[in-house]
Amino acid sequence: MDPIWAVAAEMWWVAPIVAGGGAAGFFAVRRRNTLSGRRLGYDAAQHELREARREAKDAADAARVARAESARASAERAMSKDAAPLAFARRAHKDAQRASRAAVARVKASRVRVSTERAALSGRGQLPLARIRSQHDAVLARWIEYETDAAKALAFPDMSDGRKPATAAFLAALGQARDLRPAADARIAPAEFSAYRRAVDDLARTFDVAERSAHGEKVEQPDLPEALWDAARTFMDRSSKMVERTGDLFNDWNAKRRRER
Repeated sequence: MDPIWAVAAEMWWVAPIVAGGGAAGFFAVRRRNTLSGRRLGYDAAQHELREARREAKDAADAARVARAESARASAERAMSKDAAPLAFARRAHKDAQRASRAAVARVKASRVRVSTERAALSGRGQLPLARIRSQHDAVLARWIEYETDAAKALAFPDMSDGRKPATAAFLAALGQARDLRPAADARIAPAEFSAYRRAVDDLARTFDVAERSAHGEKVEQPDLPEALWDAARTFMDRSSKMVERTGDLFNDWNAKRRRER
């Protein structure tokens, strides 16, 4: 018998044990990461990728339907003097194409996030939820300065003026992120984490626009739906309590930073 096969015959029992040990190790690591919250960002990224793919498929289907409607309207135009249906169908087709391209871009961005979160699984940095909470706290710390610093409040009053579109968009995002913020030790589902992360991303973006606008920089003012105006007005009605709570959070955040130094 070939010596290699002889050794293989004698050692046949090793392979199942090695495979079993590897599988046990894999599931042990996976369980530890799940219980610690380390996998939360990755699982949420996978959730977002699935949602993005579904939206991309729906958008592609809508674009195909719009193209067919445009072709139908073009054919009927030859028998009608009314050009409005054709113009409408062409605009709808262009809008559907833009939406489809945007959906494809979201799929690509979601894939990048999955890769990033997969790489973070082996890291020793902050857990995903703690990382997003820290990003949330950082925006709150920057905003609260405009509410508690008299010099800044006088120099940049637009940062507290909910009648300004950029500020109203920020205040609405502030309330949304506040409502979705989980407790530090909370066990949340990937979909909940994904919603909170998007809210914090939106909060950072709207704060940047509001701040640049308040400082006199020309920015594109958002066209807010009435629901966002209502959210901003609701926030302004409760602003004193919010400032007090946010001030406490800001102090806690500063104290934590000092301890970590």
